[in-house]
Amino acid sequence: MTRYGQQYGPDFTFLGVDRCDLDDPASYADADVVIVGAPFDGGTSHRPGTRFGPQAIRMTDYLAHDGSRPSLALRTDGLVDLKVVDAGDVEMYSGDIEVALPALEAAVEKVTRAGAIPVVLGGDHSIAFPDAKGVANVLGHGRVSMIHFDAHADTGDIEFGSLWGHGQPMRRLIESGALRGDRFLQIGLRGYWPPPATLDWMAEQSMRSYEMTEIGHRGLDVCLTEAFAIATDECEGVFLSVDIDVCDPGHAPGTGTPEPGGLSARQLLDAVRRICLELPVVGVDVVEVSPPYDHADITAALANRVVLESLSAIARRRQDARDGTTWDPSQPLLANRGGPGDS
Repeated sequence: MTRYGQQYGPDFTFLGVDRCDLDDPASYADADVVIVGAPFDGGTSHRPGTRFGPQAIRMTDYLAHDGSRPSLALRTDGLVDLKVVDAGDVEMYSGDIEVALPALEAAVEKVTRAGAIPVVLGGDHSIAFPDAKGVANVLGHGRVSMIHFDAHADTGDIEFGSLWGHGQPMRRLIESGALRGDRFLQIGLRGYWPPPATLDWMAEQSMRSYEMTEIGHRGLDVCLTEAFAIATDECEGVFLSVDIDVCDPGHAPGTGTPEPGGLSARQLLDAVRRICLELPVVGVDVVEVSPPYDHADITAALANRVVLESLSAIARRRQDARDGTTWDPSQPLLANRGGPGDS
């Protein structure tokens, strides 16, 4: 039997939100968002350590863990304006990937069936398969699109003799029928993998991948706007998968497969905000944070803020829908009311 709520490390929730128990549906029946930890690095091909990612993402902050984080930009508090609870970690033994991934899929499916948005803290990127498939099991196979931030396409077939690993989840999702290749958008690819045969397979699936050279030439906002139109065509919702190595290693050194030349932390946070403000996000995961390779908690802090930016923007999207308002990014935080020396 799968055990939920186990903590891989000290027992605390994401920034102090209330605990829930996935074996007790009443404990998250009214939740808008359920945090789920996936402390797994059994799919890693290079540097391990992402099993410690959920712990670092939950706790890395300089403010009190009091279950409140008002966003200066969005004028909302994702931890207060939404009902956010933390289910703890799914028990995922890194030595048995074929047992670990189905356990996570079952957990995500429980959350989605309860009407909440699962936000999964990884873990290596192999967990994207159970995360997105667990959502699609509820909303319908082929009815969920993917926006995938990553340096790598993660569309390999057999790697190191296995069908399962952090370089293959996107191929497995498309092959399973859970997600459509022509509703699969990848942002930030670069470097020296995958090989031509894999790129040919991706083209056959009608995947759309925005390599960093294209993003630099056209601009990230233009690429995102184009991706949004594809992601919302014939789909019920969007799954957002953020591999922290989409950022340049100078902004996210604590990861297993760093690749120079990526997005800045600011670009990633702005993009995540836009996605959760403008699109019907039905699931999120943040993966590949490897604390043993981090410096001064730079990567863990960025991942923590990716989660908060998602929650804040989801809260603002719901507030705008309820009040008939639209968030204006040009609005100043405080109007200039004048001061000493002003005439």
